[in-house]
Amino acid sequence: MEVELLVKNATIATASDVILDQQIAVKDGKIFLLGKDLSNIVNAKSTIDAFGAYVTPGGVDSHVHLHQDNAPAGDNFETGTRSAIAGGTTTILAFASQKKTDESIIPVVEEYHRRASGNAYCDYGFHLILSKPNATILEKELPTLVKDGGISSAKLYMTYARLKLSDYEVLDIMNATRKLGMTTMIHAENGDMIEFISEHLEKQRITGPYSHALSRPGIVEDEATYRAISLSELMDIPLLIVHMSQKTAASHVRNAQTRLLPIHAETCPHYLYLTSTRLKDPGDSGFAGAMCVCSPALRDDPMDLEAMWAGLNNGTFTTVASDHAPDKYDHPQGKKAGLIDGKGHFRKIPNGLPGLETRMPLLFKGVLDGRISIQKFVELNCSNPAKLYGMSDRKGTIAPGMDADLVIWYPVEGDKKMGSFALTNEMLHHDIDYTPFEGTEFANWPRYTILRGKIVWDRDGVGLAGVKGDGQYLKRGSSTLSKPRDIWVNDWRPS
Repeated sequence: MEVELLVKNATIATASDVILDQQIAVKDGKIFLLGKDLSNIVNAKSTIDAFGAYVTPGGVDSHVHLHQDNAPAGDNFETGTRSAIAGGTTTILAFASQKKTDESIIPVVEEYHRRASGNAYCDYGFHLILSKPNATILEKELPTLVKDGGISSAKLYMTYARLKLSDYEVLDIMNATRKLGMTTMIHAENGDMIEFISEHLEKQRITGPYSHALSRPGIVEDEATYRAISLSELMDIPLLIVHMSQKTAASHVRNAQTRLLPIHAETCPHYLYLTSTRLKDPGDSGFAGAMCVCSPALRDDPMDLEAMWAGLNNGTFTTVASDHAPDKYDHPQGKKAGLIDGKGHFRKIPNGLPGLETRMPLLFKGVLDGRISIQKFVELNCSNPAKLYGMSDRKGTIAPGMDADLVIWYPVEGDKKMGSFALTNEMLHHDIDYTPFEGTEFANWPRYTILRGKIVWDRDGVGLAGVKGDGQYLKRGSSTLSKPRDIWVNDWRPS
């Protein structure tokens, strides 16, 4: 029996198990067989020896911003997905972002298809960002995009003037997404609180990069998270709160989950490893801290970081995503747009950090450091995002019939063990001139990344082995992780 690829001496890790001394046979881009001694029954065109290392599913990064109009100094689909496969991510979900001037979302989606098609190194799909929920979009266009376009998720914002929705608008969208079985995501920060604090900081001429953190204290996320949960409870709709950073806000999610509400949460590696002291970087005359301006802001209290790690282990967090939303630092339309006449202006600094390539290695570092188990690593990075966003029929686990998306790590022990190294930005494959994790020590990194049976990353060999265009667009179905208790066929009505 002929197969394209055989991986031998694999320690297979899934969200529930670790299985030693396995072989994986790949045929027609799918996992064909799993078991011991498959080499006795298959004839493989190529073979990879894992030397006992963990083999995990390809990573699913469900929160990635690429080629967005508000980030002219950011990554596009070519450079972003190139970076993804070098870090073990084989599937990304990016955003098709509606402007408040857009009366239709259909041309927006078509434009993002043009930007991505033929340019991606890994598989990809889209979330919608809805900023102007008119009746045509909610009643006619969303059903079409779900049924024909395979877009089954939408993101809403409670902050940023160009994207912010009122509570009424949030409820209106939830009514529509609920009937369609879409996954609803929300950026939970109180925009009015941020605006009030920001204006007062500016009046006092406190405008350096660290002022960004001052303008977004924990209570901003705390209040909005509680309110978002209340809105979803009213509508009886599953909700994912994205990029959570703060312990009190996370406790609201946990409390809702104990009441069996379908509330999910996501956090990011920068909220596990970085604090707001990074915004005080004295370099570049005090402006270098702009590299770590993101929203929600990095937190002052290390206990917030510990709460995020605890949330990974106790189930508060369903997924870990990169929220890759980078802009170059040394670029007039990048971070240095906030450097005016030699003085920092935090409200002019683009929000966001690069993190697509480092997401999986940073969480694997957590495995090696004993912060999370390898099963939890797979659950958060692969299985849960595939389930939450309607891809669990193809992505997120290692099983016969699934896409052969695999990451082969280095053995923790033995001759093939990877020596530790300090990360530099030059090692990465994005198109950004810095990484917030410069100097971080790593003791493991993806040795191979395999996309649908094809080796697209070979760290010890050619490096990038994939080519632009390897990635395919994914039409997605409804979440298999969480659904409303019933799907209303009529508009919302109180129970």
